[in-house]
Amino acid sequence: MNSRKKIVMVLGLALGLSVQAQEFQGIAVYQSKTSSAEMKERFANDKNMTPDRQKQIEERMKSMFEKTFILNFDKTASIYKEEEKLDAPGQGGDGRMKMMSSMMGAGGTMYKNVKDKNYTVDKEFMGKDFLVKDSLVKLNWKMEGESRVIGGYNCFKATAVIAMNETDLGNFRPRSDEEKRKEDAAEKEKKTSLLDQIKAPTERVVTAWYSPEIPVNQGPDKYWGLPGLILEINDGKTVILCSKVVLNPKEKASIKAATNGKLINQKDYDATVVKKIKEYRDNNPRPAGGPGGGGGRR
Repeated sequence: MNSRKKIVMVLGLALGLSVQAQEFQGIAVYQSKTSSAEMKERFANDKNMTPDRQKQIEERMKSMFEKTFILNFDKTASIYKEEEKLDAPGQGGDGRMKMMSSMMGAGGTMYKNVKDKNYTVDKEFMGKDFLVKDSLVKLNWKMEGESRVIGGYNCFKATAVIAMNETDLGNFRPRSDEEKRKEDAAEKEKKTSLLDQIKAPTERVVTAWYSPEIPVNQGPDKYWGLPGLILEINDGKTVILCSKVVLNPKEKASIKAATNGKLINQKDYDATVVKKIKEYRDNNPRPAGGPGGGGGRR
């Protein structure tokens, strides 16, 4: 009889812990920021752009890359979404900025399930809705042994090398004059545009700061895989920093994947984006006066 009671007690405790784990949730608020120096570098090699036009584009790109994101997470899954806000006056009419924002899938919700190792993200690209579903990319994190405090949480440093591709607009850099001369010599007849002048690197080192005091295998955006919530990501140009954490909030979020859009995997989606970028380049050549004049078409 005593042994039976013990078994019942153990089962009850295990069930209680299981329910508690399932109900655990947290909210993390992140701020993303790209340095103004990086913005200036993007167009430094464009001799046709007027200073006023360059400043205008820098300010609009700054607003694109400085945003607030919300991460709702539990023990196994999370949803990561940009905080909605109204555009400032005068920032909604530039077709080039809208296109770049569209390419980056602005406004979508990323769902990550670290238990099943998959993700789903809904993206609107050039007027069409896509539902990208694929396996999570495993990041080979290297523990660096350094520590610091972020928002009252003890954090530890880890680094990883990630691959870039043509759709990573936030990581593009201007092509050098020498690179452009070589390409122009090889393709004299090809039309040029502002997008023709930027080139993506092949890989980048990212630095993460994670806290084991929040024991979830989650982080902002596509980042995950560390023994604690990632509170900061720095890829050398853009920093995503956690400004607030709320554990076990009174109102629980619905942590589920989006369901609307054309189902597609990441490889096919990237191919679609690259194809459309090339079509846009061909159909929207840069005006003779450069981006600084001639109506602002890209």
